[in-house]
Amino acid sequence: MTTDERLAALGITLPALSVPIANFAPAVRAGKLLFLSGQGPGDADGNPITGKVGSKYSADEARQHARLVGLRLLSIMQAELGSLDRVRRVAKLFGMVNAVPEFTRHPYVIDGCSDLFAEVFPELGRHARSAVGMSSLPFDITVEIEAIVEIREQTT
Repeated sequence: MTTDERLAALGITLPALSVPIANFAPAVRAGKLLFLSGQGPGDADGNPITGKVGSKYSADEARQHARLVGLRLLSIMQAELGSLDRVRRVAKLFGMVNAVPEFTRHPYVIDGCSDLFAEVFPELGRHARSAVGMSSLPFDITVEIEAIVEIREQTT
């Protein structure tokens, strides 16, 4: 089954990409690695989802935000590689949660992205990971996640 077929079977539609808001690339290749810049969650209209986890949003809501970020990361991978079938493995995620000081469920929140990657890439999606809390994130977004993936050489 191709990754596109798996996305369809899972009922997953990838979001449209937005233009970076600063002078950086959404993804950079270095050898066989693809480094994906940190991304935040957006609503159906593409507006950033903002606020503190633990006050404005519950851990369950923030977990859904992390899944939205995962979808955005998949869109960037697809745009950069031409096909998600070129992902050899997801190597690392670094997840940050904009949380109140007493919030401690950061790993649970970032599981929203980790679980998505495990669904989309069953054998290739298990990855190393960090999940940390932050006192703030850019534009007050709830979650930011960056990723590193190993890519397959393009075959013709």
